[in-house]
Amino acid sequence: MDKRSVGTKYEGIAMSYLAEKGYFELGRNYYSRYGELDLICRDREKSEIVFVEVKYRKNAEYGDGLESVTRSKQRKLVKTAAVYLKEKKIKDIPYRFDIISILGDEIEHIENAIWGDCL
Repeated sequence: MDKRSVGTKYEGIAMSYLAEKGYFELGRNYYSRYGELDLICRDREKSEIVFVEVKYRKNAEYGDGLESVTRSKQRKLVKTAAVYLKEKKIKDIPYRFDIISILGDEIEHIENAIWGDCL
């Protein structure tokens, strides 16, 4: 299985997990010149748009997925989200950045994992 197929598989698992929590999918794999947004959802309970970075690790040999979201990656996610919001003409809806880390069979969901000060 190539890296893209693995990513697609675990993004699907992450979206199923979020759907069970009441999230509604708005999009997947949105690309801009700055990078990619894995999942774009709406948290119905909080009425927020949620940009989700999905990280999968087979085991902890190279650390968990959360550790791989570097400051540089965070900047790319924020810039790509800005492009998305502008393109979709979304202005007055709050948004946040979450990370889903999948290590083996365990899923960890970190809400508000990325703050605006990473720019």
